[in-house]
Amino acid sequence: MIKLTPVQREVLVALVDLYHKLRGDAVKGEDIADLIKKNPGTIRNQMQSLRSLGLVEGVPGPKGGYRPTTECYSILHYEEDEKEVAVPIRIKGKPVEDVNITGIELLSIHHPETCRSRINYLGDLKSLEIDEEVIIGPTPVNKLVISGKIIGRDDIDNVLLIDVTEMVSIPKEKVCDIAVKNIKYITPDYSIRDAARFFVKTGIRGAPVMVEGKAVGIITNSDISEAVSLGMENGSVKDIMSTTIITINENSPLYLAVELIEENNISRLLVVDSSNNVRGVVTRRDLLCRIFRLLGHAIF
Repeated sequence: MIKLTPVQREVLVALVDLYHKLRGDAVKGEDIADLIKKNPGTIRNQMQSLRSLGLVEGVPGPKGGYRPTTECYSILHYEEDEKEVAVPIRIKGKPVEDVNITGIELLSIHHPETCRSRINYLGDLKSLEIDEEVIIGPTPVNKLVISGKIIGRDDIDNVLLIDVTEMVSIPKEKVCDIAVKNIKYITPDYSIRDAARFFVKTGIRGAPVMVEGKAVGIITNSDISEAVSLGMENGSVKDIMSTTIITINENSPLYLAVELIEENNISRLLVVDSSNNVRGVVTRRDLLCRIFRLLGHAIF
């Protein structure tokens, strides 16, 4: 097992950071020196020893420099994957440029009052301060998001230590797995009064307006209440329904449904098949119940 000196580790971390930032181009020794505030001669000397260890390869020519080897990623506990998806870190709601989260580890899981996380990253976060609030994620598969305050930072190993205040993940399921298939709908020729009675009878707060299996609009309790306040209860549903219909394919992942509901500030989505036929409805409540279902199986 190769044991790195602190300087060697700092040089390798900087090399990998710049290599990813340059999207695979060779990294100049001078750029590494600028990043970690070292003399270029020191970097050249370090690179010679790192090449002999098989951690770095040299690239000759005017556009040459250095590249990390697979062994370099291994010794730094990084994953080398051409298909990797960037996992961002956000400060005040904005993602930090050229920084990618490479690892999330939960610490102190047995502590009754504290939850801490070790965050590994590629990039430069030297500008971050202790007690600064950050948001990590989402991760590509389960859309894990962690928020908390920085309580420690290691600039050599590129590690943040975070006091976790919130953590949420979205199940890896399809929309069709939780959508309500028994669709309660009305037609455009319903009177507003009849639509109100239908909502009370079925206990729903919104419904698609459909003609021959196709959605032509959406109507909600709010639409009906506003119409009644204007004395329009004898009018038709087609006069007050919204014709802006937000749909989602039945095979879409749950996180996409969450994004659509939040982006459009709505309470429900129509679930459709590849032919745009309505197959169900998924509501904000359905999503919340599914996300937190696991908590119901836990013993507190």
